[in-house]
Amino acid sequence: MKKALIFYGGWDGHEPALVSARFQRLLEKHGYTVDRVEGVECLADREKLSEYDLLVPCMTMSTLPREYEKNVSYVISRGTGMAGCHGGMCDAFRNSTEWQFITGGQWVSHPGGDGIEYPVKICRGSSPIVEGLKDFSVKTEHYYLHVDPCVEVLATTRFPLVNFYHAANKPVDMPVAWTKYWGIGRVFYCSLGHHDDVFDQAPEAELLMERGLVWAGEGKTVASANGLDAAAYDNAAKMY
Repeated sequence: MKKALIFYGGWDGHEPALVSARFQRLLEKHGYTVDRVEGVECLADREKLSEYDLLVPCMTMSTLPREYEKNVSYVISRGTGMAGCHGGMCDAFRNSTEWQFITGGQWVSHPGGDGIEYPVKICRGSSPIVEGLKDFSVKTEHYYLHVDPCVEVLATTRFPLVNFYHAANKPVDMPVAWTKYWGIGRVFYCSLGHHDDVFDQAPEAELLMERGLVWAGEGKTVASANGLDAAAYDNAAKMY
C-alpha cells in the first residue's frame, strides 16, 4: 500500500486545512495511507521521510530550515514524488531556492487579484494526466509564475487579461500545470487552488489535480520497474 505525507499550514487565506483534507480524500480513493500533519517538523527525519511514496505540501509563505530542504531534495531524488497546487507548493518557501528548483516554478504575481475569469487550455498529448480532459474556465486568481524551462507543460492560460505593468509586453501563454523530474522522483504542480472551492467550481481542475497526485506517487514503482538508479546523481549532489 502506498503512503503519502500531506503537510499544511502557513497563510490561512489559502485554506490549507480544507485543501489538504481534499487531497487526502483524493489519495484515499486510490488506496493510499495518508499522514496529514500541520507544520514542517515532519520533514526533519530523512529516514522516515524516505518511507513515503508521495509528499504533498499545502504550505504558503513559510520558512523551511536548510536541513529540511536537503531532506526533501534527497528523498525526491530517490523516487518519492511531490505534488501540490497554487501557493501551497510554488509559494511555500520564498527563501528556499532549492525548493523552487525542485518544484519548477515560483509565484510572482496575480494581476487583478481574486475573481478573474479565465480559460485554461489543455495541452493535448502532453501527458496521460490530461488524456480526455477538455479546456475549461475558472474564476479565481490568475497566477503569473517564473517557470523552469525544463518542465513539461500540461495546461496553459493567456496573459495579460488585466492592464497591469506586465501588459506592456507581448501576450504569453503561462503554464497552469506541469510535470518534471528531480533525480528519479516525479513532481507535479497545478496553479489552481487559491480557495478549496475552485475544485468544485471546475471539476476538471480537481480531476487534473487527482491525476497529478497519483502520477507523482508512482515514481518509485516506475523507477524500480525500469532499473533507474538514483545514485547516479550523488556525486553532483555532494559537490553542490
